Amino acid sequence: MHFEAIDLERWERKEYYLHFMNEVVCSYAATVHMDITPLKGQRLYPAMLWLLTKTVNWMPEFRVGLRPEGPGIYDMLHPSYTLFHREGKNFTCVWTAYRENYREFLRAYEEDVATYGNSDRYIAKGGRPENSFDVSMVPWLPFTAFNINVYDDGHYLLPIFTMGKYEDRDGKRLLPLAIQVHHAVCDGYHVGRFVALLQEALFRFGDEAGSD
Repeated sequence: MHFEAIDLERWERKEYYLHFMNEVVCSYAATVHMDITPLKGQRLYPAMLWLLTKTVNWMPEFRVGLRPEGPGIYDMLHPSYTLFHREGKNFTCVWTAYRENYREFLRAYEEDVATYGNSDRYIAKGGRPENSFDVSMVPWLPFTAFNINVYDDGHYLLPIFTMGKYEDRDGKRLLPLAIQVHHAVCDGYHVGRFVALLQEALFRFGDEAGSD
């Protein structure tokens, strides 16, 4: 893992960063409906975890973190996600190291699920790296809006993603996806760009998932 410290004095976002970190501390969420038709026949959760991480790693705005010495950009992020317990109706948090090859990531995901999926602990797999971001899924709820409130000092910069129940509509399979970001590092333009890149990756998934 590499964390490249940002030279605040030379950063083009300095004014925006300081404003939304100090004057108007502001995070926001946008919910979009992704066309996941290309994922029919695939395992939805690991495929979306991989696609989200792949897209996050394309965009430095989604990889900005904060250390005591100041903000910086991680060279790579890994997904931390929840696994539902059908019996206890609660969940466990697990993370899996990102691999650029989907088949390799899927194997690692399956190993983590087999090892930690039945744990009765909230955090089943220790050692979560600081360069990781949160993903969860609410597969029972086809929501049109979703917001997570992080009650820290308002300085949590990494993105948070929540997926809902997909619906088949007009020949397409649509998945609600809530994207929560901090305004200090991500504007509406960046979220729009992220969604466009994620959708492109979804349409290419079949070719990429089948390659070694």
